[in-house]
Amino acid sequence: MESHTTTMIAEFQSFGIRLAEPKAGVSSRRGGAGPSDHKAVTINGVTVMVPVHTASAFDSPFLATAPDADGISEVSRDGRNVARISFPPQPRFYGRTTADGIPYSHIAMLHGRDVLATTILQTCIRYQSRKNTCQFCAIGQSLAAGRTIAHKTPAQLAEVAKAAVELDGVRHMVMTTGTPNATDRGAAVLCESAAAVKAAVALPIQGQCEPPNDDAWFGRMRDSGIDSLGMHLEVVTPELRKVIMPGKASVPVERYMTAFEAAVPVFGRGQVSTYMLAGLGDTREALLAISERLIAIGVYPFIVPFVPISGTPLEDHASPSPMFMASVLGPLAKMLRAGGLASENVKAGCAKCGACSSLSTFETLQAGAV
Repeated sequence: MESHTTTMIAEFQSFGIRLAEPKAGVSSRRGGAGPSDHKAVTINGVTVMVPVHTASAFDSPFLATAPDADGISEVSRDGRNVARISFPPQPRFYGRTTADGIPYSHIAMLHGRDVLATTILQTCIRYQSRKNTCQFCAIGQSLAAGRTIAHKTPAQLAEVAKAAVELDGVRHMVMTTGTPNATDRGAAVLCESAAAVKAAVALPIQGQCEPPNDDAWFGRMRDSGIDSLGMHLEVVTPELRKVIMPGKASVPVERYMTAFEAAVPVFGRGQVSTYMLAGLGDTREALLAISERLIAIGVYPFIVPFVPISGTPLEDHASPSPMFMASVLGPLAKMLRAGGLASENVKAGCAKCGACSSLSTFETLQAGAV
């Protein structure tokens, strides 16, 4: 992996890209959970999610031309070409609908190049009032806009997953969910959904939820067919968590840590991960300190640049600079290598996909330096 590619990915993800042809490639996502207001972009063989609908993207110094006959776009900065990119094609499974007339894209969507992603429950107990909601979350926007449905049934998920594998070569699946209650916190709906998908198609699955109140759920999730688990801290400084995610902060960091300690023996080292958002106020030192603790347990810390989503309280919050991201991801890649963890060894999920961060490219650079 060339350092130039790593630098360009970091800059694209911090600043976004203005598109001369917004409809090129895979449809961009607005609202919802996970990477939103983004579009998948491939640069030198690496597919990443890049902001295209955010305020910063509208003012980005990077402009991508309309794709040529070979699907290649030239990206310029200040009138000078700096990179060539392409967009993954629109997946074929998007053209299908379920027996009851629901578009497959309302059930699950393509993330990156070959990852199927779904939010099983498009509602959340944290989202019902601004007093409790995570300030960066847009889980209700795509539902309100009619781009998805509130509850994807196990049968619907199995039908779409099978088609995505057969038609588009999808290689793994991410199942996340809004938090439905304060007990299992979504683990039960993940179990029934994963079991249905695995009965239909051999597809590695990552389940994502808050730590359930009973650690026995980890074994149940594994037995249902979930191969890797994501429990996402997002923000790590306790005082900052209370401001940015007041409802979710009721589950303290230390509960996450005990949950990680219980989950790793069930799923294996490197098969449990957590998603952290750089740029919301956590210092470089705080992010790296908790990453060191996580790696020692066997948890993969997936750190991504925060991208503001339109319509949320943090829509005008700036993304972190490429320099800040490099100051975090460079040392983190060294820590991962020393701890024997690598994104390529994760069976399914955000860390394996890697499209929301340039961390995997730092891992590759680190491996090449040894």
